[in-house]
Amino acid sequence: MKNGRNTDGTFSKGNTGRPKGARNLKTVAIESLLEGQAEALTQTAISKALKGDTVALRLCMDRIMPQRRDNYINLDLPKISKPKDLIEAARCVINAVQTGNLTPSDGSKVMSLLESCQKVFETVELAERLDALEERVTTK
Repeated sequence: MKNGRNTDGTFSKGNTGRPKGARNLKTVAIESLLEGQAEALTQTAISKALKGDTVALRLCMDRIMPQRRDNYINLDLPKISKPKDLIEAARCVINAVQTGNLTPSDGSKVMSLLESCQKVFETVELAERLDALEERVTTK
């Protein structure tokens, strides 16, 4: 292997052939062309948008307020203060999916949050049990 390449000349697994942090030449060239012009270009786009150019308007709005990737989920869940509360919360999510008040993908996301909450409860419980065992061992 020479210069991170295999004997057939291809790069070895995990090696893209570019040093870490190296930038794409096209990106560097475009940035150098636009250097010092960003303010003027931005002002031109804003002016065109204000005059009714829909493409410029869309460009400006996409920068000001990009399209949201996630939607808020309106779901009444019971207060979760102990692990057993997760059972009722999961039941509410499943019922909401069954009745069509929640999409299956949104239901899956909420269930993932509930699973994360369960892991937190388990971690806290294990830490408490470990502390109790350590205290019992040190007092003997």
